[in-house]
Amino acid sequence: MKIRLPESLWARLALVVGPLLLVWVIVRVAAPVEVQSTPVVSVFPSQTLSLLNSSGYVVAQRKAAISTKASGRLEWLDVTEGSRVKKGQLLARLESDELAAQLRQSEAQVGLSVAERDDAQREFNRAQSLLQRNYISQAAFDSSKARFEKAAAQLRATQAAAQVSRAALAQAEIRAPFDGVVLTKNANIGDNITPFSSAADSKGAVVTMADMSTLEVEADVSESSMAKISVGQPVEIGLDAIPNERFAGRVARMVPTIDRAKATRLIKLQFDQIDPRILPDMSAKVSFLERPLAAAERKPMVGVNRAAAAETAKGWVVWVIESDRIRAIALAAAPGASELVLTPGLAPGARVVLRPTPSLREGARVKVVAP
Repeated sequence: MKIRLPESLWARLALVVGPLLLVWVIVRVAAPVEVQSTPVVSVFPSQTLSLLNSSGYVVAQRKAAISTKASGRLEWLDVTEGSRVKKGQLLARLESDELAAQLRQSEAQVGLSVAERDDAQREFNRAQSLLQRNYISQAAFDSSKARFEKAAAQLRATQAAAQVSRAALAQAEIRAPFDGVVLTKNANIGDNITPFSSAADSKGAVVTMADMSTLEVEADVSESSMAKISVGQPVEIGLDAIPNERFAGRVARMVPTIDRAKATRLIKLQFDQIDPRILPDMSAKVSFLERPLAAAERKPMVGVNRAAAAETAKGWVVWVIESDRIRAIALAAAPGASELVLTPGLAPGARVVLRPTPSLREGARVKVVAP
């Protein structure tokens, strides 16, 4: 026996189930597709020519902590961090009033000694003339000569004392030993400055400066890899602080000792050209090359993992993730054997879908999940 429902009941069921079914379909269609992602990276052609890679730091071969042999309170400082200075430029000065007074006193003593010497010399010259005519005794002449020699000796002594005072005053002045840039300021006006900072509450160096034209990279290389390196060998230097750029250089020197604890040798690398953005203590990555690079080989290439490329009806594409949706970017050519697919239309750091499925569509919502 068949039970027949009234047509009105079927209509009510359709009104209830129909919207629910429609909502279910919409939810299923609008739900984001779970995908994995990979970044767009910048790659340099030199990586294929690298014999060996290492890391190190930028250092200045000419660097000095500037101080003075004198002790005293810092009364004047004319530089700060980043100041460019010339060789011989006055950087700072200690309190020198007492030293200046001593110098003036010494110079006054020199003046008195010069006057005494000149007077004694005139008397000695006159005594010589009188002795030749037998107008004075030999004893009188010897006395005049002794006075002149004593005055001359006194003059030399006062001149030496003045020179000492002048040197002491010069030690109160702190000057740049070479052209360079002030890296750190170690003391302030009013601080006590003592050689080697041997006293309590005192400073040794006033400033630390470096010659930026002597910047090099120091890198440790395993002793087992030394056969791949030679002096003059071309290198490419990358700095973490200046991404997406590489700097040409060469092996300048190899320290003739091995670090026994690390089994490495220190290699010093010279930049072909110093960039003003390069600073001491920057971390560096070095590629030792088998040959010098051509100009075209120094330009970076932008690409992604080959597994991000997908073949569609319109050709090969990569799916770029923009917020929570995807967009297809056409590739110029089908992927080759290389692990890198060039994507010149994308910027480094962008994310694309890794191992995309054929079901992906333009504008579809996605959710990035961990691999």
